[in-house]
Amino acid sequence: MSSWFDKLPRTQYSSLQRITTSQSWFQVYALRPSVFVIYEPYHCEEVISYLIVGSEKSLLIDTGMGIGNIEIVINELSSLPLIVINTHTHHDHIGDNWRFEQSLIGLQCEFSKKNDADLINEAQNEMENDMFREEYFPKDFDQKSYRIKQFQITKYISDGDTIDLGNERKIIVIFTPGHTPDSISLLDIQERLLFVGDQFYLGPIFLYRPETNLKDYIESLEKLVCVMKNHKIDLIVPSHNTPNVDPHFVVMALDAIRKVVAGNVIAKKTDDDLYNKYDFDDFSFVIDSKFLNK
Repeated sequence: MSSWFDKLPRTQYSSLQRITTSQSWFQVYALRPSVFVIYEPYHCEEVISYLIVGSEKSLLIDTGMGIGNIEIVINELSSLPLIVINTHTHHDHIGDNWRFEQSLIGLQCEFSKKNDADLINEAQNEMENDMFREEYFPKDFDQKSYRIKQFQITKYISDGDTIDLGNERKIIVIFTPGHTPDSISLLDIQERLLFVGDQFYLGPIFLYRPETNLKDYIESLEKLVCVMKNHKIDLIVPSHNTPNVDPHFVVMALDAIRKVVAGNVIAKKTDDDLYNKYDFDDFSFVIDSKFLNK
């Protein structure tokens, strides 16, 4: 982990326009004129949230780690009424949910419900040595008391629902479980963008937590490949590391995970010797071996 920061900045950001905001914990970029990347590069998670600005409403996809105040960033980018949605409810994507309770929509799912309480241990686990650059913490951030605050979803959504941002700017909800039981992807039809949360990103993809379901994960990748073809997707938009991934990587990932499950790929062990690691070009899978024996 200690070398993660030495590899920054990632080259994929060089082609994007940087947007100045008052919140230095975040780096903000324009992926499209109406789509903003809200990147947290000073923690090894390199979490990315997104703001889509329509003609009548804006949509915030994930609220980040809760280290910096993402609400201030949103207010500087758009004054439109806001809808907030999570790609899933792992702690690094829901950190500022509590700031947006009047705007928060999500799946009605037991896993989501479990994560709407104060998450102290999960947050503090992100404060281990070499996981962050302390000199970039906001002045009002208290590392020792860092936790994910309780929040409440105000409206429930389902697979296939449409989020209308005005003037035919429609975002489609796609249920893509596997990484978690409540994982979703979001299809921006107008811009031909597919926001995939933690279903895929360049780097180590973690599939070892108790809530992981490999069968669901593979089926969700299959679903995303179909969506990509049917809607001629230009970019895959993940929630970690880089915001602009060529769709062919998802096809590669589907082929790769099938080979892993079939036993056709040799595993390495992670540094802590707990999990299997399967390396491919530009991404890898980190998997609990018990999931492969089901």
